[in-house]
Amino acid sequence: MCIIIASPLQNISPWIRAIQKVDSSIEVLSLDEVTDQSTVEFILAWNQPPGIFAHFPNLKTISSMGAGVDHLVKDKSIAPPVNIVRIIDPLLSQDMYEFVLATIMSQLRMLPMYRENQIQKVWKKKLYRRISDIRVGIMGTGNIGAHVATKLTEAGFSVVGWGRSPNPSPQGIKKYYGMEQLADFLRSCNLLVSLLPLTSETQGILNYNYLKQLPKGAWVINIGRGGLLVDDDLVQLIDQGHIEGASLDVFVTEPLPDDHVFWSHPKIFVTPHIASLTHPDSVAAQIVENYHRTKLGKPLLHLVNRLLEY
Repeated sequence: MCIIIASPLQNISPWIRAIQKVDSSIEVLSLDEVTDQSTVEFILAWNQPPGIFAHFPNLKTISSMGAGVDHLVKDKSIAPPVNIVRIIDPLLSQDMYEFVLATIMSQLRMLPMYRENQIQKVWKKKLYRRISDIRVGIMGTGNIGAHVATKLTEAGFSVVGWGRSPNPSPQGIKKYYGMEQLADFLRSCNLLVSLLPLTSETQGILNYNYLKQLPKGAWVINIGRGGLLVDDDLVQLIDQGHIEGASLDVFVTEPLPDDHVFWSHPKIFVTPHIASLTHPDSVAAQIVENYHRTKLGKPLLHLVNRLLEY
C-alpha cells in the first residue's frame, strides 16, 4: 500500500521527503503516477479535483494536508465508510497566534497609515491605541482558537470567545456559545477574529445582520475560511462607517480575482492565505501514523465528525 497525494501543488517533493523521512518503506505517489486505482487505500489531499475519490473503489482514509477539511466534507464523491482525518499541529496554532498578534498591533499602532505617509513623504503623528483599549472576540474556540485566545490573554489582551457548543473555554476567558448568544458576543468585542471552520451552519455567518452587532469602529480579522464572510456586507458596513476596517487572509475564491473590490479598498488589508502554512516535516509523523492505523484497522487520529463537518 502507498500514500497518494491529490493536490494542485506543483511541487509535492517536500511532502514525499517528509513522509519517507519518518518511514522510508512508504511509497508516495502523485495522482498521475497511480497505475492501479483499486490498490489505493490512503490519500493525502488538498483542494483536490472534484469527484476524484470516486475512482478509488477500496479507499479507506483521506487525510487533509492541513487543519481545514471543508474541501473534503463538501466533496460528494466521499461516502462512508471512507474516513476523513485532519491535521492538528501545535505549530499551526502558534503561527495563527503570531499572525493575529502582528495584525492587531499593526492596527493599534497604525503602521499601514505610516507606510502610506512614508510613500507620500508626509510627516504626521497620530495618537495610537493601546492593548487595554480593545476587547478581542475569538469566533471559534477549537484547538487553534483556544490557543490564540490563551496567548492573547497572556499578552495582556481582554478576550472573549464564541463557539457552537458550551465546551470549556480557556481559563480566564468568558465563553459565549450557540446562535442565541452570538449577538451578545459580537456586542461585547470591538475586534473580531474569525477562526471558525466552514460548514453548512457557518457559511455566510459574517453577514450584515451579525456584523452590524459589533460596536461602531470595530475591526474584523478573518483567518478562518473565506466562505464565512459575505463580502458585499462587509464592504457596505465599512463604507457606512460602522466597521473601521478589516484584515482578510482567506477568500471565497483563491487567488482573489483581479477585479475584486478588496484589492483596492483603502480600509481592507489583504494577505494571500498565509496566516499559517502547513510544514510537511511537522505533520508527517501523524500522517504516517494514520497510514499505519488504516492498514491495521485501528482507530484514527483526528477523525472528522461528518455531522459536525469538522
